[in-house]
Amino acid sequence: MLSLIPTEAVTVLRPTVERDDLGEPVETEASREEVRCVVCPGATADMDATRPEGVTVAYTLHFPKTYAGGLRGCSVEVRGTRYDVVGDPQRTTDAATPGPFNMTVEVTRADG
Repeated sequence: MLSLIPTEAVTVLRPTVERDDLGEPVETEASREEVRCVVCPGATADMDATRPEGVTVAYTLHFPKTYAGGLRGCSVEVRGTRYDVVGDPQRTTDAATPGPFNMTVEVTRADG
């Protein structure tokens, strides 16, 4: 399908937790999944003088309707940098989204 909205590849990093012999959780390497999304700069409201070296860097990602996974607790690599997903993003109903994207996802990284 031809789209006039430019997308770029991002990588969803889904944490996988296994259990050791005693039943304790052991984190293993996250599974990786590439998805083509619309990547937009995030809000700049948190850039103030109280944290000049530690501002939050954020993007707003628009995931396609074809993406079926949930993103709670995941991270996303955008342009080579890892960001954490904010909250539990939900899909907008198909009736309200005539285009190919129906899930808005905010990602953030705190520096400092």
